[in-house]
This record gives sequence, C-alpha cells and structure tokens, in this order.
Amino acid sequence: MTTDERIEKMEGQLARVRWFNHCLIACIVLSLGVWFVLKTFGPETVWAKSGVKEIRAGSFILEDENGNGRASLGMTKVGPGLLLLDENDEVRAGLVVTENGPGLVLYDENGKQRSMLSLSKEGPGLKLYDENGKDRAGLVVTKSGPGLLLLDENDKVRAMLTLLKEGPGLVLYDKNGEAIWKAP
Repeated sequence: MTTDERIEKMEGQLARVRWFNHCLIACIVLSLGVWFVLKTFGPETVWAKSGVKEIRAGSFILEDENGNGRASLGMTKVGPGLLLLDENDEVRAGLVVTENGPGLVLYDENGKQRSMLSLSKEGPGLKLYDENGKDRAGLVVTKSGPGLLLLDENDKVRAMLTLLKEGPGLVLYDKNGEAIWKAP
C-alpha cells in the first residue's frame, strides 16, 4: 500500500470517528436539554409509589397537524377511557376500564364494532362481530375452562366447543337453537 493510499484510508477512518463523536455530543446535549426542561418546567406533584410526575385534567385531546382531534383520554360514564380516531373523525379503537375490568374495542371504517377484548372477574374474553356489528364468535376462558361460541346472523348459537374439567364438549345447533349433534 502506498503512502497516499494509507493517508487516504486514515482520513476516512478519522472522518468516521469525527462523525461518531459529533453524534455522541449531540445526544449528550439533547439529553441534558430534555433533563433541564423537565426539571425546570415539569409538574411538581409526585406520585408517592411510582415517583412519576403527574398532570391533572378532566381530559386530553391529541390533535394532528391540521388541528383535528385524533385521540381522547378522559373519564367516561363507566370509567377512564382512551379513544383513537381516524382521519375521517371515526372512532377506530377504544380502551376503557370499568368496575368489571378493562376492555378494548376495535371499529371498522364505518364505525361498526368488529372486535372486543375484555378481562372480567370471570376471566378473559374475545368477541368478533360481522360487518353489521352483530356478535358472531366468542372465546372465553373461565375457572371452569375455555369455551368457543359461533353464532349465526340471527344471533343464534350454532356451535359451542368447551374444554371443562369434566372433559371436552362440542354441540351443534340448528337455526332454531335446538341441539342437533353433540359429543360426548
């Protein structure tokens, strides 16, 4: 390797080291700046257990760059809730905590409820809804065991699968809700 090639290689390495140092210094300065702003202008009330600083308000609205509300955090009639909206001002997701437990609901682009995940004292549950917002499938896990329900468009249970302490079970129903087959 010639002297010129060695110098060129060393200059490239030196440039990379300088770039890394500049990034490192920028990160340190940014971290110190954030720390200073939080220390100087942050709220002064501290939660006793977590050490997290708190801000108290009735609700918070998160806006996009056009000033449209895209998320809302606040108290609902049943408990604290978080709503997420799309660009058309339609609710697409909702999270709420009630006296029975937390729940997450997902909505389609037309505002129809399509799925719900919940956790109650009995156990976790998942419901799936069709394009009309009708309950079509449910999955639960209770102390007795897991269960799966499948419903038709008329809200009639058509199939039920369970795995209880006594053993597994499968029941099929006709359109009138009468059991037509079961095992065991």
